[in-house]
Amino acid sequence: MPVPLYQAKAELFKTLGHPLRIRVLELLCEGPRQVRELLAAIEVEAPNLSQQLAVLRRAGLVTARRDGTTVVYELAGADVSEMMRAARRILTELLADQYELLAELEQTR
Repeated sequence: MPVPLYQAKAELFKTLGHPLRIRVLELLCEGPRQVRELLAAIEVEAPNLSQQLAVLRRAGLVTARRDGTTVVYELAGADVSEMMRAARRILTELLADQYELLAELEQTR
């Protein structure tokens, strides 16, 4: 029996529910990166990064390819990049609304 769409979406959002995975996706939005580049940018232990990259690969959000002895990761498609941009737009709007509310509260003191 196929998984309902809402359940598949929930699994996708669970995958996105880790700050390190989000940081990796943000970096990969800029273009493919070697593992050593990701390690330098994120400053995390290699086993932890490897574990999170594996989660992202299993979810189909990133792909890995070998370039000699180096592994290069990249987004699985433009939709992943668009999803990250959409999340940024949503957060920007939410924070702007909160800022406006805070400003109103400050005025009523």
